[in-house]
Amino acid sequence: MTDVTTSDRVRLHVEEVGSGTPIVFVHEFAGDHRSWEPQLRHFGRRYRAITFAARGYPPSDVPADPASYSQERAADDIAAVLDGLSIPKAHIVGLSMGGFATLHFGFRHPGRAFSLCIAGCGYGAEPEQQTRFKDEADTVAASILNGGMKTFSERYAYGPTRVQFENKDPRGFLEFKRMLAEHDGRGSANTQLGVQRERPSLYALVEPMKALTVPTLVVTGDEDWPCLMPAILMKRNIPSAALSVLPNSGHTINLEEPDEFNRVVLNFVTQVDAGRWPQRDPRATSQSITGIKD
Repeated sequence: MTDVTTSDRVRLHVEEVGSGTPIVFVHEFAGDHRSWEPQLRHFGRRYRAITFAARGYPPSDVPADPASYSQERAADDIAAVLDGLSIPKAHIVGLSMGGFATLHFGFRHPGRAFSLCIAGCGYGAEPEQQTRFKDEADTVAASILNGGMKTFSERYAYGPTRVQFENKDPRGFLEFKRMLAEHDGRGSANTQLGVQRERPSLYALVEPMKALTVPTLVVTGDEDWPCLMPAILMKRNIPSAALSVLPNSGHTINLEEPDEFNRVVLNFVTQVDAGRWPQRDPRATSQSITGIKD
């Protein structure tokens, strides 16, 4: 365990295990650095597996000002972790909020990523959902501040794309809910207001996606409804992207299906490390269905 400091003097708590090529795991809103334990145990056997608590998530600092939280800072905080550990380049794996941060890290720091794994990414991304998503972010922040994290966790943990986790693994789900209740209320509310609410729609980022050549894997559960179409959007527009869909799975896929998630991600980074991850063949983008034109 160690601490690193960001450019705006926020202290981030970092944990790591293993040695070799580094992989950084970036957590979701309802998780924290502990959410990646199944991945650190698995990947730490052959990689330098790293995770950190985002700003607003103890034992990292909890800035009081919502202006200290943004999508850009979330991406740059990944770079701060690399800098603090003297790592020039790493594989980056993020889930949900961490998936958005991973994508933006690829936009802002492409030369520092061996690869990008963007999992469970897309909530509120569709243009027609933007207003509703912003309103819900306000509601979530108010619910946390007014009722506290324990009360909030009892509601948020049972969202329509998380009940799959409870059905498969009740003990693991209870641990997830307990850890969510332990989060700092001010930090979680500020994260909703500064990062979640204000992030740009993925549909406004198509041109940067088309320019992204870092090897990319998009992963989603097939019952993670808000992320299905955004996952296809990223697959279609990032020329280095592949798409993996986990069957009968919801949002918290690294905990809900840790063995399958680890297998898919390991296969991806192994291909990247071997120099075998492809860019899309231009012939695959033909407007003809069959390839035969008049």
